[in-house]
Amino acid sequence: MPVMREEMNDPPSLLRPPAVELAEIGRGFYARGWVLGTSGNLSAVVAREPLRLAITSSGVDKGRLTTDDILLIDGDGKVLEGAGRPSAETLLHLAVVKLRGAGAVLHTHSVWSNILSDACFGDGGVKIEGHEMLKGLAGVETHEHREWVPIIENSQNMPALAATVEGLLERSLESHGFLLRRHGLYTWGRDLAEAKRHIEIFEFLLEVLGRTSFAPGYTQSR
Repeated sequence: MPVMREEMNDPPSLLRPPAVELAEIGRGFYARGWVLGTSGNLSAVVAREPLRLAITSSGVDKGRLTTDDILLIDGDGKVLEGAGRPSAETLLHLAVVKLRGAGAVLHTHSVWSNILSDACFGDGGVKIEGHEMLKGLAGVETHEHREWVPIIENSQNMPALAATVEGLLERSLESHGFLLRRHGLYTWGRDLAEAKRHIEIFEFLLEVLGRTSFAPGYTQSR
């Protein structure tokens, strides 16, 4: 049953602006093959004190994402407004928001993030360096930057996975994102525009690494 605005203390306009942006971003990611088959989840902070998060409802087709598919939740993941239930990975979004101070968290399920998160799992992560596109990540000013994208094992136990993510975020202070093995990419930003840019940068770089790593006879220059 939808939670009506009259039943809560938040202003009536709180959810609408981020919901419009999230729906547009979701449809765009679907068109690029990054959130197929109802995969992926997207969120944006709409208030800090108390914490309020706009997040995609679970099980929705991102290719047809509308503002009706966006929920408003509190800092514990409780739905305050909207119909449906929040993404199963809400706890991961909340962990990133709280530990990174992120204004938006985006999660994709692309082909290359799945392939590389498995192929590089034994190394603990994916090392990316020497690419001009790295400068699209917040705070990075040179292609010589070395970005480490940690990989953690996937799990259906969300409280346990959230605890693992929290530990990772506390250790990997310089990373702009992480991968869940055979699952997908998480990244974030100070706002939706920055988080969206980070997704685009990472998806580009992961595809470059994947295509070149598996190309016959290819050797990365030093």
